[in-house]
Amino acid sequence: MHNGFDGKAITQLRSKKNKLNPFIPYHFLHEEEPGLSGGIETVNTIFLTSKECAFKCLMCDLWKNTLDEPAPLGAIVKQIDYALEKLPQADVIKLYNNGNFFDTKAISPEEYPAIIKLLKGYKRVVVENHPKLCNKHCIEFNDLLDERLEVAMGLETIHPDVLPRLNKQLTTEDFRNATVFLNQHDIDVRAFVLLNAPYITQPQESIAWTFKSIQFAFDCGVARCSVIPVRPGNGVMDVLWKEGNYTPPSLSMLEEVFEKALLLQQGQLFVDTWDISFLSECPLCFEARKERLEKMNLGQKILPFIQCNCNAV
Repeated sequence: MHNGFDGKAITQLRSKKNKLNPFIPYHFLHEEEPGLSGGIETVNTIFLTSKECAFKCLMCDLWKNTLDEPAPLGAIVKQIDYALEKLPQADVIKLYNNGNFFDTKAISPEEYPAIIKLLKGYKRVVVENHPKLCNKHCIEFNDLLDERLEVAMGLETIHPDVLPRLNKQLTTEDFRNATVFLNQHDIDVRAFVLLNAPYITQPQESIAWTFKSIQFAFDCGVARCSVIPVRPGNGVMDVLWKEGNYTPPSLSMLEEVFEKALLLQQGQLFVDTWDISFLSECPLCFEARKERLEKMNLGQKILPFIQCNCNAV
């Protein structure tokens, strides 16, 4: 198996970042997802423009919409305010910054009170964070917050040979400890798990390890788990593809792992359907199959399979 790439090598293989305004979020949207206690919740998701994550993960392409330096003090508050003026009311708000919300170089604790003031009226606040950065700042933010806090963390995979090669600087024990820590402080946890992680190139093996990783996440105390299909296009992933150390997943694989994991009924399970056209095996059935996955995300139930007469595998 390939020895992997360090942060320097990963960075050298990148293309240029997108040019961003530090006072405007680079994207925001309104969506829906099921609530933990039942029913459907409306969600406002704001993709904040902030400093690049310190962890140079092998499969990550989120760095494309980050800054090289911290945003000016007060800029994050202005970004949230900018998006909320244009978004409808919602039950839940997600503040995703392509990195770690509790990295003080990305979002200063000085901004917590002003950020929290803008979050009044939401039932739940979701942020993303690396397990190793789940610390006193999480508790400080949660203590100031009237709303329920949920922290989304990347577990990626529990494959013992692959996880160390992702350059995430994480062990499964680190993830378990972070989840226990957050749950002990009455903070919910959402996990991100990869489908077709680098170095797992056989479809059934990849599905098996994705399923095992989902099981591990729920066993740790995670309430929600999202499956992310690994895509090429970040530089290093394209090199791995050429070397035969990465294979893009298929829509069939995403469907299979989703159906299998839904049967666990240990927590809520989602598959990421954002920009998954690269998974398309057939233009005739892709949109219908994507819509089915989105309905399964909302209903948390397996729906009848979409039959197609194409020759896709």
